[in-house]
Amino acid sequence: MPSTRDLRRRILSIRGTAQITRAMQMVASSKMRKAQEAAIAARPFARLLYAIQRKATTRPIDFLDPLMEVREVRTRAVILIAADKGLCGALNTNVFRLASEFDPATTVFISAGRKAAQFLAVTRRQLVAEFAYRDEPTFGEARAIATTAQDMFLSGEVDQVHIVATRFINTLRQEPTSVEILPVGALRGLRTLSVEDADRAAEDRSECLFEPSPQAIISAFLPRYLSVFIYLVLLNAKASEQSARMVSMKNATEAAETLIDDLRLAYNRLRQGNITKELLEIAGGQAE
Repeated sequence: MPSTRDLRRRILSIRGTAQITRAMQMVASSKMRKAQEAAIAARPFARLLYAIQRKATTRPIDFLDPLMEVREVRTRAVILIAADKGLCGALNTNVFRLASEFDPATTVFISAGRKAAQFLAVTRRQLVAEFAYRDEPTFGEARAIATTAQDMFLSGEVDQVHIVATRFINTLRQEPTSVEILPVGALRGLRTLSVEDADRAAEDRSECLFEPSPQAIISAFLPRYLSVFIYLVLLNAKASEQSARMVSMKNATEAAETLIDDLRLAYNRLRQGNITKELLEIAGGQAE
């Protein structure tokens, strides 16, 4: 049975942990607001961009851009986007579980975030490129990832490219998502950016005029489209990370406070028992 001294030490230790988790919660909360605002603000643009892509690539034209070429899949690349740090609940674990479904014998990986690179190293999966992105992702970071994926696809190193990342829904809910981005098409599996309305808009069969030519327009548009799309995915991933970390630290703080209350109750009971025992001993000594 622990002594009162042991209980006091545990209370002080857990109180210190609670102070740390509370501070981390406040920091994550501050970053979360900015990340969420950026991800939510990007959704209308994502819908419009996707609608333009569908209208441009589904019209009957005598031109097939190399980024739209559908080939037999012998090797695929997966862009794995995860957090730089832990302490965000099961966020990274869920993304890694989804990435593990790809056959390592026919899959190469491009990582974004330190945790993604660590996972690939531990599981001994082939990592061909490693990237970092900040708490406020930039378009340049997304373009570097997109360029690497495009070069691998165009050179024939891979026949298909997927993104595995986290879809931001709200503060309490984030979902791992796998999206096929190359060859460019309907982006099978896309739920990340809430573009369902854009799919319906793309069904419009009205005439579409390309100037100066379909080849010039589509060849210039698709690389930029992929860069912007990956940038929007990075915004979603960062909003999910900060939200998950804030919730995780809030839960840790509440658990620590509950444990402190339980230990304080046990301490008071033990202290009261010791006082009662001493009083009985004094009373017994006086009676003798």
